[in-house]
Order: sequence, then C-alpha cells, then structure tokens
Amino acid sequence: MKIIADDKIPFLKGVLEPFAEVVYLPGSEINREIVLDADALLTRTRTKCTSSFLKGTKLKFIGTATIGFDHIDTDYCQKNNIFWTNAPGCNSSSVQQYMISAMLKAAEKSHFALRGKTIGIVGAGNVGSKVEKFARLTGMKVLVNDPPRARREGGNNFVDLPVVLREADMITFHVPLNMSGSDKTWHLFNMGVSGVMKKGVWVFNTSRGEVTDTDTLKNIIRSGLAGGVVLDVWENEPCIDTSLMAEVFLATPHIAGYSADGKANGTSIIVNALCDYFSLPLRKWYPSVPSPPEPLIRIDTTGKKDEEIIREAVMHTYNVGKDDSDLRSDPALFEKLRGDYGLRREFSAYTTELLPYSSDVAGVLKEMGFSVK
Repeated sequence: MKIIADDKIPFLKGVLEPFAEVVYLPGSEINREIVLDADALLTRTRTKCTSSFLKGTKLKFIGTATIGFDHIDTDYCQKNNIFWTNAPGCNSSSVQQYMISAMLKAAEKSHFALRGKTIGIVGAGNVGSKVEKFARLTGMKVLVNDPPRARREGGNNFVDLPVVLREADMITFHVPLNMSGSDKTWHLFNMGVSGVMKKGVWVFNTSRGEVTDTDTLKNIIRSGLAGGVVLDVWENEPCIDTSLMAEVFLATPHIAGYSADGKANGTSIIVNALCDYFSLPLRKWYPSVPSPPEPLIRIDTTGKKDEEIIREAVMHTYNVGKDDSDLRSDPALFEKLRGDYGLRREFSAYTTELLPYSSDVAGVLKEMGFSVK
C-alpha cells in the first residue's frame, strides 16, 4: 500500500509506516505523476485535487486535514469511487481563540468595551457558533446571518446580511468558499454591500480570502468607513497584496486554526478515517500534544474589570500581535511562517488562578474552556 502525504501535516510521521509505504512531500510538489500509483493521499489546501489531477490515478482515498475542502473535486471523486474526507470542526476552537485575541486587541486599541457592542456573525457553523458563544458571554448583542441554517431551522434566530451591515460594530466571516449558487460566498463582502455598512465597523475574515474583495477592503479603510480590518486569509495566497497588508490592523498568514490542538484533531480524523477505510489495525489514534511552557496563569484581579482579566488570560495563551509582526517583517515568508508555526495550545491546556477569586469572571473563563482555581 502506498500513501502520499503532505510533509506539513503535523504528528503524522511514523504513524502509518508500519502498514504502508509513506512518501512525504511539500504540498506544492504533489502532482498527478507522483500520485499515479498511490492508494491514498493525505493533504492540505495547497494541493488542488482537480479532475485533471485525479484522472487515471489509482487513488481510492483522499483525506484533507482541514475544515475546507474546496480544493477537492468532490463530484469527480463521487463519480469515480474515490472516498474523500475532510476534518470538520477540527480547529474551530483554535479559530475562536484567534478571534477572541483579535477582538480584545481591537477593543483595547479603540478604547471600547466589548460589552454592549453588536457583533454580526456571517456563517454560524462550528467556528461561528463558538465566536457567538464568547460574544454572548461578554455581553455583546449578536446578529447571525446564515442562509442555509435559516432555511433548515426557520428564520427567527437569523437576520439578512444588510441588517448585519447596518447595525453591527464588528462583522466576522466564517463561511465556506462557494463560487456560485444561491449561497455564493465569493466576494460576499464587496463594494455594493459596503455601501450600507455602519461607519466605524470592524471587519474580520478568518474563512477564505476570496470572501472579502481586496479592493473593497482598501476602500473602506482609506475612506475611514471601517474602524479597522483584521485578516488571516487573503486573495491569491501566498502572494498577498502587501499594500492591503500595510493598512489593516492585524495581518496574519492563514494561521487562525493552527493551534497544536486543532492540528492534532485534523490529523487524527483523517488517519482514523484511512485506517477504517483500508481496515488497518490502528483504531482511535490520537497524538501526544506537548504541554505549553507556562500552563498556570496567575492573575491579580484587584481593581480590574472582567474584560481586563479575560484579556490577560487570553493573551497569555495567544497574542495575535506576534503573528502580525512576523508577517509584516517579511510577507514573502507567508508559507514558511505557516509551515514552521510554533506551539500554540488552546484555552483548555491552561489553568487560571484568580487572586482574589472572582466568581463572575471565573464562570466566563470556565465557559471559554479554561480551568479555574
């Protein structure tokens, strides 16, 4: 049995070698000739599994260690008996952590509290729902725009996109990239919709770069319409628009979902799916994830507001500002920054000690995933 694997899939090396020949390559170097005689492909978004890529190969299984799967021609796979799987929800808590860090940094920069502000969440799947949970915990008003869910569940808990644009102080996108159809998300945020946007709004995109039109983002920043823009994803990655990068508040190299926990989840999902498909004698595999260097967070709560305490706890686990400065230092290293990304653990790997103890903020931190004592 032969497996071709992206060499940047974490925790994978050594796991499947007892059962198969495993060839590791950079995602950009995996092409049709390389997979011609392979039984399985383990990949990420950088390898485009198009019909021309797949045609004539022996592939029976494709696993992508990512939430998104727009890089796989799933129709071709279905018609040609190639089993494929993604890793839905694997890094949703990681993106939530990124969003919380970015939201708190934006609030601090603009000298406002999150409590009482309105956030518009466009796409309330695994990630959007977790951002919604945090927003409600901190006393924000939440507007949810998710047409597929609204059709399934009824519209009472959802609003149309124009309502989000008119009323939200923060707008965040957590949608898949759909190039066409009734739920098209390509350039969902464009010059037309920005015309009804509330002045001073903050725009966040951690979904796909093509969801927010580059020229529109530049326009809302330069015109003063936006309070700020936070981008983890970009059109034409990894060749990003450096003039846009220079103007956004936070610019990061598509790493919102790059916590060690999210990576471990994604890898375990596709490894276990492959083992099930080929009946390999490896079941319920999960990697050993390193502990963070400082898992205990001691916080002096004296005279501090709840949001300040939460900010201190969050920034101990992950300060998005470092990823921002790393990208700005050399945007040409976009892919290297992703490939060499350091250890980041999610909230669940940390314990906060509040001195003195505050039951209100402790409750919020526990709901976010922290242990509290």
